[in-house]
Amino acid sequence: MTAAGHRVQLVRDATFAHLDAGGGISGTRGTTPDGLFLRDARHLSQWKLTVDGTSPVTLVPAEHEGDDTAACVLTPQGTRDNPPAYTVFRRQSITAGALVEHLRLVNNRPDPVTARVELTVDCDFADLFELRADDRHYPKPDGHRETHTVPEGLLFDYRRADWHAQTTLTCRPAPDEAGPAPSTQHSTARTLLWKLHLEAHGEADLHLTARAHPHGLPAHTPTVPHLRRRAATSNDDLTRTCERGLADLDLLTIPATGLDGETVYVPAAGIPWFLTLFGRDSLLTSYFLLPYRPETAAATLNALAAIQGERYDAFSGEQPGRIVHETRHGELAHFRQVPYGRYYGTVDATPLFLVLLHAHCETTGDSRLAARLEKHARRAVDWMLTDGGLNTRGYLVYSPDPGGLVNQNWKDSADAICFTDGTRAQGPIAVAEVQGYAYDALLRTAQLAEDVWRDGAYADRLRATAGELRSRFLRDFWMPQADFPALALDGDGRQVDALASDAGHLLWSGILDGDRARRVGRRLLEPDFFSGWAIRTLAAGQKPYHPLSYHRGSAWPHDNAVIVLGLARYGLAEQVDVVSEGLISAAVHHGYRLPEVLAGYDRSTTTAPVPYPHSCSPQAWAAAAPLAVQTARNQLAAARGDSVAT
Repeated sequence: MTAAGHRVQLVRDATFAHLDAGGGISGTRGTTPDGLFLRDARHLSQWKLTVDGTSPVTLVPAEHEGDDTAACVLTPQGTRDNPPAYTVFRRQSITAGALVEHLRLVNNRPDPVTARVELTVDCDFADLFELRADDRHYPKPDGHRETHTVPEGLLFDYRRADWHAQTTLTCRPAPDEAGPAPSTQHSTARTLLWKLHLEAHGEADLHLTARAHPHGLPAHTPTVPHLRRRAATSNDDLTRTCERGLADLDLLTIPATGLDGETVYVPAAGIPWFLTLFGRDSLLTSYFLLPYRPETAAATLNALAAIQGERYDAFSGEQPGRIVHETRHGELAHFRQVPYGRYYGTVDATPLFLVLLHAHCETTGDSRLAARLEKHARRAVDWMLTDGGLNTRGYLVYSPDPGGLVNQNWKDSADAICFTDGTRAQGPIAVAEVQGYAYDALLRTAQLAEDVWRDGAYADRLRATAGELRSRFLRDFWMPQADFPALALDGDGRQVDALASDAGHLLWSGILDGDRARRVGRRLLEPDFFSGWAIRTLAAGQKPYHPLSYHRGSAWPHDNAVIVLGLARYGLAEQVDVVSEGLISAAVHHGYRLPEVLAGYDRSTTTAPVPYPHSCSPQAWAAAAPLAVQTARNQLAAARGDSVAT
């Protein structure tokens, strides 16, 4: 018996587990699958404890003792007149590639007892894409699972062609019995039995380690180093939210491969679905962190340069010079059943790569990375001008990918780019905020060309291209009647006229002139946009608005963080304060952890922000968002001549 719906999430070293209130795993799928996960695969799909032949009673449901550890208290069935003979204190931790468990059994009686403890274990090796698919089946021809009983526990083995993954279970003491699990449809499941003798008021211990051995990973799973964290200088809510964000980014830090084959440590996008390197997410997260952890930006740029596009591949969207959208290590990506092994379907990662490269040089005063990545930066510019569309269509554009992402900006859900009547835009699509990124990237790269690469002619060409882009943008995107920029231009050059938060990114990039930028900034704080907690992705009152839609009415902390940086750029201090207060108040209601997404309901509706039902938590750019808020406030303070927080 467990608390219905209660779940705990444990995270450490690129490994995570979802467990129920009693510490069990039942193999669920859908929006919140349970299990032990590493490198896009589930390495435990059943972990069911029974005591004296029945499911234990949960006296204390699993509670965190840190981000990687939880503990619960269980007993066998009992009554008031015949209370349980013993109590099970269950403590579970995640380490690099493993779930480690300690069961301490305490005899409650003055006489010896024998505890009969059984654990049913299985491993389905399911790919994450299988687990979240609603109705899609991915065939696995020749896939074969086996379970072997070994002296110290169990070995689960899965093979398919050249794919080989394992999970091992090591037990101390070894089980007294092991055999096929009764009453289960899974032939690979096994039940282990221990008969543990407990002296009068005595104790016994059982130690279990389930270790994942995913395909392609060295035998030793690397332990991610804890990154340097700035000490809090006060106890205010913003500082606490920043500290929680930095702790979450420690949890989300994963190893990646750099240009020279070295291991670098980068922020993964989020849990449960995105514990992997993402171009856009990792770049913006690194930008938010730049004044506080510049080493994160260096690692991210290094890792992305190492897998920059080199050839044309329609399946993955790879093109020469293009920066990757996401990387995957799972079985379905390996066999190209999904395009996401290295998927390049993003229109914004490439300019953001250039923005971050310059920003790193500017912030640190160290030009060595910019010099090292010169050819990668030039190739990124070439992609923007050619395959990206600047030379041929005048803007960075994307066409929907029928096998991947329909929309390839940060609002990548299928219905995100729409007109005010809800009609979806048809491609090739030029979204507003990406033109701002491109403008900023061209200017920043020109500065690198002049100062670091000593190529003044190249710098002049980039500045000219940026100026032409800005002129076109102000002509084609501005909607005079709305006094606001269009969300996008569709394939026919029509303004996609939904009023959307993307406009706020234009303040960050600087593509708008000062007067229009300040009008946009103030407009975003009107009640149809600003919920009281955050700026909505789509202004309320429009036909497609939905407060629980992923990108058509919800509110994203990272989106607001970019906007806050833009508001600060144009000196809109009052607006910075209002948005900052809303975000940090929302964080307080979530234990100082900003979720990936908030529902778009007005703050007056409820005492706490309504959660978005499928939000990742922790999520990297949400975790880094309060650092961007701090930076914006520092910039305004510096402009006033005040002291700034570090």
